[in-house]
Amino acid sequence: MLMKMSYCWFLFQCRPPVLRGFLFIRSNYLCPMHIDILTVLPELLESPFQHSMMKRAQEKGLLTIQVHQLRKWAVNEYGMVDDYQFGGGAGMLMMCEPLAKAIEELSVQRKFDEIIFLTPDGELFNQKAANSLSLKENLLLICGHYKGIDERIREHFVTKEISIGDYVLSGGELPAAILVDAIGRLLPGVLNNETSALFDSFQDNLLAPPVYTRPEDFRGWKVPDVLMGGNHKLIEEWRHEQSLIRTKERRPDLLNGAD
Repeated sequence: MLMKMSYCWFLFQCRPPVLRGFLFIRSNYLCPMHIDILTVLPELLESPFQHSMMKRAQEKGLLTIQVHQLRKWAVNEYGMVDDYQFGGGAGMLMMCEPLAKAIEELSVQRKFDEIIFLTPDGELFNQKAANSLSLKENLLLICGHYKGIDERIREHFVTKEISIGDYVLSGGELPAAILVDAIGRLLPGVLNNETSALFDSFQDNLLAPPVYTRPEDFRGWKVPDVLMGGNHKLIEEWRHEQSLIRTKERRPDLLNGAD
C-alpha cells in the first residue's frame, strides 16, 4: 500500500555551522518498509520488536517485520537445516537447500532490494550504511548460526554481507535486531521529533555534543550558560565545537573519514 506523504528526509547539508552529510529524499508516494528475517531461533527476536520505536513503527504502518522459522523449509520431517562440513572441522553448517527454498519462496512474494547475511566477516555496519538501507523498501535478513551458512548461498543469493563488529556471537539474531532498529528509527514518522535522528552521533562523522535537561543547577553542577541564553546561533556553534572536541578525544578515527 502506498501512503501519500509530502516529506523530505534531510541529513542536512546546512546544519549550523557545518554538517558534512548528504540529502535523502523519500518521494511524495512513500512505500512502508518490509523486512523479512530468516532464523532458526525466532524467539530471540520477539522482544526487540515489541517495544519502543520498533513497536511504534509497526503500529503506524511504517514498518512491517516478519520473522520466519527456517525449519519450515527443512530437508526432512525432523527439521534438519544443518550438517557437517565437507573436509572436516568443528561445528555444523547451515545447508543450502533450506535457505535456497526459503529465499526463493519469499522472493515470489516481493522483490528484495537487498538480501543481507549477518556475518562477522561482512562489511562493518555504520550510520552511513543505516542511512542507505533506510531508503530501501524490501529487505531480507539471513541470521547465520552454528559455523555459518554454505558458501554457495553467499555466492548466488546474498547481495550484501554485514558485520556489527569484530567479534563473534552465537548467531545472527542480535545483529539483525540491531540492524532493524538502526534502520527503522530513520523512517519518516517513527520518531516523535523528526529532526532528532539528524543530530545523532555519526551522522556527520562527529559524536553528538553533551546534552542537559532540568534542573539547571544540580548539586552545584550547572548547565553551560550558552544553552540558557536563547541565542540559537551561539548554541549551534557551541554544540558543533563540543562535537569536535568529543570526537577528537574519543574517536579521532572518525575525523579522518570526514570531508
